[in-house]
Amino acid sequence: MDKLAIGPGLKPGTVTLSMGPSERVSALASAKGCSTEDITVCILDRPRHEDLIAEVRSTGAAIRLITDGDVAGVMHCAEPEITGIDMYMGSGGAPEGVLAAAALKCMGGQFFGKLLFRNEDEKARARKAGITNFDRVYTRDDLVRADVIFAATGVTSGSLLAGIKREPGWVTLETILMRSKTGTVRRMTYKSPVK
Repeated sequence: MDKLAIGPGLKPGTVTLSMGPSERVSALASAKGCSTEDITVCILDRPRHEDLIAEVRSTGAAIRLITDGDVAGVMHCAEPEITGIDMYMGSGGAPEGVLAAAALKCMGGQFFGKLLFRNEDEKARARKAGITNFDRVYTRDDLVRADVIFAATGVTSGSLLAGIKREPGWVTLETILMRSKTGTVRRMTYKSPVK
C-alpha cells in the first residue's frame, strides 16, 4: 500500500496521493504557515524509497528515516509538537495501513492509502476479497468505518513504546490504549511478576 498521513487540524485535501512528494511538502507547509524547511517527513528506510527521499530532500524538508514500524511512523504525525514529525510517506504492508488508519481515527489526522499490486496473483486475491477498483484511494474513514479501540504493547523498544524490561522477579511492559469514540489516549506502564 502506498501511504500518506498528516496530523489533525488540517483542512481535508491539504495533501493527496495524486500530488507528487515535493508538492505534498509545499502544500503542507503552506497550510501550516511555515517554510518547507520547517516540515519533517517520516519515511521507511528502504531501497524502494530512494527516489521519494531524494525528492523530499530537494524541498529542504527534514527526513526522519525509520528502519521499521510504519504504523508508529504514521501515528507520530498525530502529535507533531511532541514527535517533530509532520507527515508520513511511503509504501509498506496493507494490513499495517489499516492499523495506522485505526490509530489515526483515535488520535486525529488524515490517512490515504492505495493498494499496490506486484503481480496478477495479488490482483486475483483482491478480486476474491471484493476489490474491483485497483486505483481507489482509501481514506482513514474508508478503512475504519466505525468506532475503534486501538491497543499496542511494546515488545522491543521503538519510537512509540518501550520494550519489555526484565528485572529479577518482574517484567515491565508499556501499552498505549486509544478509543476513537472519546478521543482518549492512555499510556500505561505496569509490572508483572515472573513465575
